[in-house]
Amino acid sequence: MLEKLTERTLAAGELIRSARDVGSSVREKTGPRDLVTKYDLLVQEKLRRELLALLPEAGFLGEEGDQREELSQREWVFIVDPIDGTTNFIQGYHNSCVSVGLVHRGSVEYGVVYNPFDGELYTAQRGKGAWLNGAPIRCEDHDLERTILIFGSALYYRELVPRTLRLFNAAFPLVQDIRRFGSAALDLCYLAAGKAGAFFEARLCPWDYAAGSLIAREAGCRISQLDGSDLDLFGKCSVLAGSPRAYQSLLERFTEEMEREA
Repeated sequence: MLEKLTERTLAAGELIRSARDVGSSVREKTGPRDLVTKYDLLVQEKLRRELLALLPEAGFLGEEGDQREELSQREWVFIVDPIDGTTNFIQGYHNSCVSVGLVHRGSVEYGVVYNPFDGELYTAQRGKGAWLNGAPIRCEDHDLERTILIFGSALYYRELVPRTLRLFNAAFPLVQDIRRFGSAALDLCYLAAGKAGAFFEARLCPWDYAAGSLIAREAGCRISQLDGSDLDLFGKCSVLAGSPRAYQSLLERFTEEMEREA
């Protein structure tokens, strides 16, 4: 199954890489920070068609669509982001990817994340490990002072800006440095590959983290919501992830900060 998912994800990525005149196809969804292109729609429809042909009994949850079906009780569910990092894609900043997760009875069983611009393909199967372009990967477990922290700004949820900034300010003195790249799926893969040590965002959707969460876990990372509870694969939630030591230190620090906030 992982090989078949990988083949379809790679083909979808090539559709993105070959895109031309992207700017002319942009439209706003909920506002100027929430954008979609014709390529988001084309890639999602291609993946919906090909993935459901592969596993017809599965449900399908994608970013670009009006999802009304209750999926949490389905045995199999594909969770797909056709272009994670759409704003990057529009601007020609090539930190965007296709993200495909396959959930089995509430757990992510397979994850594939592909950045067609740099050719990085991240894959994982639950209990079997994680790979970058076919080579096994493991996170690097450092203390916070030797950890690069990636964060997301939860930019669609303006009410969460104060919390994001408080957590940023709480973490910044403790870590080696901070980055923001604009694709949560790739951010989680960067943890898996040891390119960074921790990540947080105050609110994301399942297609942002389904595949990446498995890849990070299979590479030795820990991942949860900001309060330490499990991720919600069928609803919006916060995300905190990192190598074991970095994750635990940030969880404790963020817990203190959110208790003061309350």
